[in-house]
Amino acid sequence: MTTSTRPYLIRAIHQWCTDQGQTPYMVVWVDENVQVPMEFVKNNEIVLNVGYGATQGLNIENDWISFSARFGGISREIWVPVGNVLSIFSRDSGEGMGFELEKLADAPVRPSAVPAAPIEVAAPETTRDAEPQGAKVITFPGRRT
Repeated sequence: MTTSTRPYLIRAIHQWCTDQGQTPYMVVWVDENVQVPMEFVKNNEIVLNVGYGATQGLNIENDWISFSARFGGISREIWVPVGNVLSIFSRDSGEGMGFELEKLADAPVRPSAVPAAPIEVAAPETTRDAEPQGAKVITFPGRRT
């Protein structure tokens, strides 16, 4: 079995944004495997600033993305399975890459001794529930020309 290209593409777009002096953002599908501040989740999605200036201890591994960030002045631990990343893009230019939700038979084992708090989420929309179609290059609304 080979490793997905998704974590490599996420790291590459993150690095590209950083090298360009732009701020990388991620859109994440929130389900029971994700640990994020639920008060910022809308329609089972959360947008996260993953720039080095907004995060502490950012780790983009092959299975998980983890970091600490402040939300409303309170430091929170963020854990996201790579398969739940729907896109990574530059807030400044809108350039980035989108992905289909990756449905895994078994959720990856989280490399933390602290279990995630259980959360209730709505069922995924049919567009998010499709089989993975791979990555696609996209430009997000609000792109500066």
